Amino acid sequence: MSPLKSRKERPWWRDAVTYQIYPRSYADSNGDGIGDVEGIRSRLPYLKQLGIDAIWISPWYPSPQHDHGYDVADYMDIEPDYGTLAQAETLIKEANDLGIKLIVDIVPNHTSSDHKWFQAALKAGPGSPERDRYMFRDGKGPNGDLPPNNWEAVFGGCAWERVIEADGKPGQWYLHLFAVEQPDLNWENPEVVAHLEDVLKFWLDRGVAGFRIDVAHGMFKEAGLPDIRKDPAASMLGTEHKPFWDQEGVHDIYRSWRKILDSYPGDRMAVAEAWVSPSERIARYVRSDELQNSFNFEMLTTLWDAKEIKTKINNSIDALEEVGAPTSWVFNNHDVVRSVDRLDLGLTNHGDTTLSRQGDPKKLNIARGTLRARSAALMTLALPGGTYLYQGEELAVPEVRDIPEDRLTDPRWKMSGFSDRGRDGCRVPMPWTSNPAGAFGFSTNASLKPEQAWLPQSSWWGTYAVDTQDGVEGSTLSMYRKALAIRKGEEGLGDGPMEWIEAGKDVVAFERPGDFACYINFGAPIELPSNSQVLVSSGPITGHTLPTDTAVWVRLVS
Repeated sequence: MSPLKSRKERPWWRDAVTYQIYPRSYADSNGDGIGDVEGIRSRLPYLKQLGIDAIWISPWYPSPQHDHGYDVADYMDIEPDYGTLAQAETLIKEANDLGIKLIVDIVPNHTSSDHKWFQAALKAGPGSPERDRYMFRDGKGPNGDLPPNNWEAVFGGCAWERVIEADGKPGQWYLHLFAVEQPDLNWENPEVVAHLEDVLKFWLDRGVAGFRIDVAHGMFKEAGLPDIRKDPAASMLGTEHKPFWDQEGVHDIYRSWRKILDSYPGDRMAVAEAWVSPSERIARYVRSDELQNSFNFEMLTTLWDAKEIKTKINNSIDALEEVGAPTSWVFNNHDVVRSVDRLDLGLTNHGDTTLSRQGDPKKLNIARGTLRARSAALMTLALPGGTYLYQGEELAVPEVRDIPEDRLTDPRWKMSGFSDRGRDGCRVPMPWTSNPAGAFGFSTNASLKPEQAWLPQSSWWGTYAVDTQDGVEGSTLSMYRKALAIRKGEEGLGDGPMEWIEAGKDVVAFERPGDFACYINFGAPIELPSNSQVLVSSGPITGHTLPTDTAVWVRLVS
């Protein structure tokens, strides 16, 4: 572990608490049922009071919204449904004035099929410079009727789509590792490399603090685009060879990007969304001349088990220690089942479909799941490194499971043959008020009903609203605010050393600088040290007895 430095001395991103905003679902300022830039700006005081250090905004670029912004039609503007570039610039400035960094999402693996480059590629034909910006290939078989290889799309089905050429006949195929409307870029094309570098500079010039890189382990594909070698055992373990993930070429991209980031003042940064295995592979993305941060997804796939969680914490810290990079803890985001459900039902996000990860809602114990989610939050906020929170996590909202099928919007739903309900359940618009008017305060349009928001809100959604928790002792929101305030006041929390405390097989406990300690109890009630002074807890504590599924921060006084 590197020597402890004060927060003024160390780069902000080493232990920042970053709050993810899904713009369609955060706050609607113009009454159309869709969240927007001005809605986010109106909630900056709330975010300041919450105590986070930075916000990360999921894609806000012009897009046909086949994958809600992750299909980008123009990297240098704002989606009209969300507002204007001028409004975005104002938001960046006002956030910075409040001491809140702003990170934007960049999607370099693919564009929208509406992007002017792809439209030009369709018109230009095989062998053209326009097609070379993407992954076009001739098909197999006598008439090219078969796809170029056996790759499958992440969202389901074949990863190749055949186009109709100018003469009206079926022609080449293009690669789309995600939705059919998301053609993969060819990162061996210098024009692609130069354009994305220009995109970085465009947003850095406007004051963003950095970037979240979507599919950061993608972009480069193995030479020759070989078939996936089918291995049922490896597939089950998640270690199957995939010739389109974690290729060496991605590291050259990030070395170039690091030079751009370092050329700007203010410790600009980038964080990688890189699902790689084993965990040691992630260290390659955060070497001193590459990216500053990478999401640690270990906690997105963990069971609520003391031994497993302790092992994953050790693995995560050890994997990055050699390169001196901080770990970034994640328990929720816009792609996974909410932790309230996940930690109670024993879901690990493994499996071919989101449906297989959602479990049986009839078995869900909301009270227990909430306790576990709150305990997980306190644990991650006490660990070394940074933390990424997802909107609504500070309210302990559960997964929304009763969205009517005709209102599901995730491309997974259609591409899976209507068997995978997708990720809409964690993307339902924020509940700001218990009153259903304005879709529980999500919209300025008081006549907008909860079911009229872009994703329908359930009738019970208002019970989790901000105004039901604001200032209420013991509420999840109050717990987050208190914990984040303590974290800011403790120099040793975040980027500092950690020592394990042996407290029993069903307890995860560790000490941080300043006589600070965190205990998380997974089993029968335990007694805390007699010299412990409780700072904040995830649930009720009587005396020094820590109940099951409960976490606590304490000061060990002499």
